[in-house]
Amino acid sequence: MRNVVVRSTAAPNPAAVSALGRFGVSTTHEAAGRTGLAGPVLRPIYSGARIAGRAVTVLSHPGDNLMIHAAIEQCIAGDILVVATTSRSTDGMFGDLFAAALQARGVRGLVTDAGVRDIATLKQMQFPVWSRAVHAQGTVKNTAGSVNVPIVVAGVTVHPGDVVVADDDGVVIVPRTAAPEVAAAADKREALEAGKRAQFESGVLSLDLYGLRAKLESLGVEYIDAAELDQGSPQ
Repeated sequence: MRNVVVRSTAAPNPAAVSALGRFGVSTTHEAAGRTGLAGPVLRPIYSGARIAGRAVTVLSHPGDNLMIHAAIEQCIAGDILVVATTSRSTDGMFGDLFAAALQARGVRGLVTDAGVRDIATLKQMQFPVWSRAVHAQGTVKNTAGSVNVPIVVAGVTVHPGDVVVADDDGVVIVPRTAAPEVAAAADKREALEAGKRAQFESGVLSLDLYGLRAKLESLGVEYIDAAELDQGSPQ
Protein backbone atom coordinates (compact mmCIF):
# COMPACT_ATOMS: atom_id res chain seq x y z
CA MET A 1 0.00 0.00 0.00
CA ARG A 2 1.37 3.41 -0.97
CA ASN A 3 1.49 5.94 1.86
CA VAL A 4 1.10 9.54 0.70
CA VAL A 5 0.44 13.08 1.89
CA VAL A 6 -1.52 14.67 -0.94
CA ARG A 7 -1.29 18.44 -1.28
CA SER A 8 -4.76 19.29 -2.53
CA THR A 9 -6.55 22.54 -3.32
CA ALA A 10 -9.83 20.82 -4.25
CA ALA A 11 -12.57 22.70 -2.45
CA PRO A 12 -16.36 22.96 -2.57
CA ASN A 13 -18.27 26.11 -3.48
CA PRO A 14 -17.94 28.43 -0.42
CA ALA A 15 -21.53 29.71 -0.68
CA ALA A 16 -22.83 26.14 -0.74
CA VAL A 17 -20.77 25.25 2.33
CA SER A 18 -22.13 28.26 4.20
CA ALA A 19 -25.71 27.38 3.23
CA LEU A 20 -25.38 23.73 4.24
CA GLY A 21 -23.96 24.80 7.58
CA ARG A 22 -27.11 26.87 8.20
CA PHE A 23 -29.45 24.04 7.17
CA GLY A 24 -27.73 21.39 9.32
CA VAL A 25 -27.43 17.64 9.08
CA SER A 26 -31.05 16.48 8.89
CA THR A 27 -32.14 18.91 6.17
CA THR A 28 -28.92 18.39 4.20
CA HIS A 29 -29.31 14.61 4.37
CA GLU A 30 -32.88 14.78 3.07
CA ALA A 31 -31.93 17.30 0.37
CA ALA A 32 -29.13 14.98 -0.77
CA GLY A 33 -31.62 12.19 -1.41
CA ARG A 34 -30.98 10.61 2.00
CA THR A 35 -27.37 9.85 1.13
CA GLY A 36 -24.07 10.57 2.85
CA LEU A 37 -25.18 10.14 6.46
CA ALA A 38 -22.53 8.69 8.77
CA GLY A 39 -23.55 6.05 11.28
CA PRO A 40 -24.90 7.11 14.69
CA VAL A 41 -21.71 6.00 16.45
CA LEU A 42 -20.29 9.45 15.72
CA ARG A 43 -21.48 11.74 18.51
CA PRO A 44 -20.51 15.30 19.47
CA ILE A 45 -18.52 15.77 22.66
CA TYR A 46 -20.77 18.71 23.55
CA SER A 47 -24.17 19.82 22.33
CA GLY A 48 -25.00 22.93 20.36
CA ALA A 49 -22.11 22.94 17.90
CA ARG A 50 -22.90 23.14 14.17
CA ILE A 51 -20.16 23.27 11.56
CA ALA A 52 -19.64 22.80 7.84
CA GLY A 53 -16.41 22.85 5.88
CA ARG A 54 -14.02 21.21 3.47
CA ALA A 55 -12.84 17.71 4.38
CA VAL A 56 -9.14 17.09 4.91
CA THR A 57 -8.93 13.33 5.30
CA VAL A 58 -6.56 11.17 7.33
CA LEU A 59 -6.05 7.40 7.17
CA SER A 60 -4.22 6.19 10.27
CA HIS A 61 -3.40 2.87 11.85
CA PRO A 62 -5.19 2.02 15.11
CA GLY A 63 -3.48 3.48 18.14
CA ASP A 64 -1.16 5.64 16.02
CA ASN A 65 -1.68 9.36 15.43
CA LEU A 66 1.42 10.09 13.31
CA MET A 67 -0.64 11.02 10.26
CA ILE A 68 -2.74 13.54 12.17
CA HIS A 69 0.52 15.41 12.80
CA ALA A 70 1.21 15.28 9.06
CA ALA A 71 -2.34 16.41 8.20
CA ILE A 72 -2.26 19.63 10.20
CA GLU A 73 0.11 21.20 7.67
CA GLN A 74 -2.41 20.53 4.90
CA CYS A 75 -5.28 22.30 6.70
CA ILE A 76 -6.41 25.84 6.00
CA ALA A 77 -9.10 28.07 7.49
CA GLY A 78 -12.58 26.62 7.12
CA ASP A 79 -11.47 22.99 6.92
CA ILE A 80 -12.70 20.04 8.98
CA LEU A 81 -10.28 17.23 9.77
CA VAL A 82 -11.77 13.78 9.17
CA VAL A 83 -9.91 10.76 10.56
CA ALA A 84 -10.37 7.06 9.82
CA THR A 85 -8.33 4.06 10.91
CA THR A 86 -7.45 0.96 8.91
CA SER A 87 -9.31 -1.18 11.44
CA ARG A 88 -11.65 -0.45 14.34
CA SER A 89 -10.12 1.67 17.09
CA THR A 90 -11.33 3.60 20.12
CA ASP A 91 -7.93 4.81 21.34
CA GLY A 92 -7.67 8.49 22.24
CA MET A 93 -5.83 9.62 19.11
CA PHE A 94 -6.74 13.31 19.47
CA GLY A 95 -6.59 15.76 22.35
CA ASP A 96 -6.29 19.40 23.31
CA LEU A 97 -2.82 19.98 21.86
CA PHE A 98 -3.99 18.91 18.40
CA ALA A 99 -7.02 21.16 18.82
CA ALA A 100 -4.82 24.14 19.68
CA ALA A 101 -2.76 23.58 16.53
CA LEU A 102 -5.88 23.26 14.37
CA GLN A 103 -7.57 26.30 15.87
CA ALA A 104 -4.47 28.33 15.05
CA ARG A 105 -5.01 27.41 11.39
CA GLY A 106 -8.71 28.24 11.44
CA VAL A 107 -9.91 24.62 11.30
CA ARG A 108 -13.57 24.33 12.31
CA GLY A 109 -13.58 20.92 13.97
CA LEU A 110 -12.81 17.21 13.92
CA VAL A 111 -14.72 14.12 12.86
CA THR A 112 -13.04 10.86 13.83
CA ASP A 113 -14.00 7.23 13.63
CA ALA A 114 -11.72 6.57 16.61
CA GLY A 115 -11.41 8.01 20.12
CA VAL A 116 -10.62 11.41 21.61
CA ARG A 117 -9.52 12.56 25.04
CA ASP A 118 -8.99 15.79 27.03
CA ILE A 119 -12.72 16.36 26.71
CA ALA A 120 -13.01 18.97 29.47
CA THR A 121 -10.34 21.12 27.84
CA LEU A 122 -11.79 20.66 24.35
CA LYS A 123 -15.12 21.90 25.68
CA GLN A 124 -13.46 24.93 27.27
CA MET A 125 -11.73 25.63 23.95
CA GLN A 126 -15.07 25.30 22.15
CA PHE A 127 -13.41 23.03 19.60
CA PRO A 128 -16.17 20.85 18.08
CA VAL A 129 -15.47 17.12 17.86
CA TRP A 130 -17.56 14.19 16.68
CA SER A 131 -16.06 10.82 17.62
CA ARG A 132 -16.74 7.13 17.94
CA ALA A 133 -15.48 7.06 21.53
CA VAL A 134 -14.06 9.03 24.41
CA HIS A 135 -11.06 7.11 25.69
CA ALA A 136 -7.95 8.17 27.62
CA GLN A 137 -5.86 5.42 26.01
CA GLY A 138 -2.73 7.01 24.54
CA THR A 139 -1.23 6.37 21.12
CA VAL A 140 2.15 6.13 19.38
CA LYS A 141 3.66 7.77 16.30
CA ASN A 142 5.25 4.87 14.46
CA THR A 143 3.19 3.78 11.45
CA ALA A 144 2.82 5.41 8.05
CA GLY A 145 -0.62 6.23 6.71
CA SER A 146 -2.00 8.78 4.28
CA VAL A 147 -3.47 12.28 4.12
CA ASN A 148 -6.05 13.52 1.61
CA VAL A 149 -7.05 10.13 0.23
CA PRO A 150 -10.56 8.64 0.14
CA ILE A 151 -11.56 7.11 3.48
CA VAL A 152 -14.60 5.49 5.06
CA VAL A 153 -15.90 6.96 8.32
CA ALA A 154 -18.80 5.27 10.13
CA GLY A 155 -19.96 3.67 6.90
CA VAL A 156 -19.77 6.72 4.62
CA THR A 157 -17.06 7.46 2.04
CA VAL A 158 -15.31 10.80 2.35
CA HIS A 159 -13.17 12.24 -0.44
CA PRO A 160 -10.77 15.13 0.12
CA GLY A 161 -12.62 18.36 -0.60
CA ASP A 162 -16.09 17.00 0.16
CA VAL A 163 -18.39 19.04 2.39
CA VAL A 164 -18.70 17.87 5.99
CA VAL A 165 -21.78 19.02 7.90
CA ALA A 166 -22.01 18.15 11.60
CA ASP A 167 -24.35 19.05 14.44
CA ASP A 168 -26.29 17.42 17.27
CA ASP A 169 -28.00 15.12 14.75
CA GLY A 170 -24.71 13.59 13.57
CA VAL A 171 -22.51 13.94 10.50
CA VAL A 172 -23.36 14.04 6.79
CA ILE A 173 -21.00 14.15 3.82
CA VAL A 174 -21.87 15.94 0.58
CA PRO A 175 -19.69 15.28 -2.50
CA ARG A 176 -17.78 18.40 -3.47
CA THR A 177 -19.28 18.76 -6.93
CA ALA A 178 -22.83 18.16 -5.67
CA ALA A 179 -22.71 20.83 -2.96
CA PRO A 180 -24.44 23.67 -4.89
CA GLU A 181 -27.25 21.37 -6.04
CA VAL A 182 -27.80 19.98 -2.54
CA ALA A 183 -27.72 23.47 -1.04
CA ALA A 184 -30.42 24.62 -3.49
CA ALA A 185 -32.56 21.58 -2.67
CA ALA A 186 -32.07 22.20 1.05
CA ASP A 187 -33.22 25.79 0.63
CA LYS A 188 -36.44 24.63 -1.05
CA ARG A 189 -36.98 22.02 1.63
CA GLU A 190 -36.46 24.56 4.39
CA ALA A 191 -39.06 26.88 2.84
CA LEU A 192 -41.53 24.00 2.50
CA GLU A 193 -41.02 22.97 6.12
CA ALA A 194 -41.53 26.56 7.28
CA GLY A 195 -44.93 26.53 5.58
CA LYS A 196 -45.85 23.23 7.21
CA ARG A 197 -44.71 24.46 10.61
CA ALA A 198 -47.00 27.48 10.30
CA GLN A 199 -49.94 25.21 9.51
CA PHE A 200 -49.20 22.92 12.46
CA GLU A 201 -48.93 25.92 14.75
CA SER A 202 -52.38 27.03 13.55
CA GLY A 203 -53.84 23.66 14.56
CA VAL A 204 -53.80 21.70 11.28
CA LEU A 205 -53.27 17.96 11.87
CA SER A 206 -50.50 16.09 10.07
CA LEU A 207 -53.07 13.39 9.27
CA ASP A 208 -54.89 15.91 7.08
CA LEU A 209 -51.90 17.84 5.74
CA TYR A 210 -50.25 14.66 4.52
CA GLY A 211 -53.47 12.94 3.46
CA LEU A 212 -52.83 10.04 5.84
CA ARG A 213 -56.45 9.24 6.72
CA ALA A 214 -56.80 7.31 3.45
CA LYS A 215 -53.58 5.46 4.26
CA LEU A 216 -54.92 4.39 7.66
CA GLU A 217 -58.15 3.20 6.03
CA SER A 218 -56.29 1.22 3.38
CA LEU A 219 -54.31 -0.49 6.15
CA GLY A 220 -57.50 -1.52 7.93
CA VAL A 221 -57.23 0.89 10.85
CA GLU A 222 -60.69 1.53 12.36
CA TYR A 223 -61.94 4.40 14.51
CA ILE A 224 -64.18 3.19 17.35
CA ASP A 225 -65.50 4.70 20.57
CA ALA A 226 -64.10 3.60 23.92
CA ALA A 227 -67.52 2.14 24.85
CA GLU A 228 -67.34 -0.22 21.86
CA LEU A 229 -63.90 -1.37 22.94
CA ASP A 230 -65.13 -2.00 26.51
CA GLN A 231 -68.06 -4.04 25.19
CA GLY A 232 -65.70 -6.33 23.35
CA SER A 233 -63.39 -6.87 26.33
CA PRO A 234 -63.64 -10.09 28.37
CA GLN A 235 -65.24 -9.69 31.80
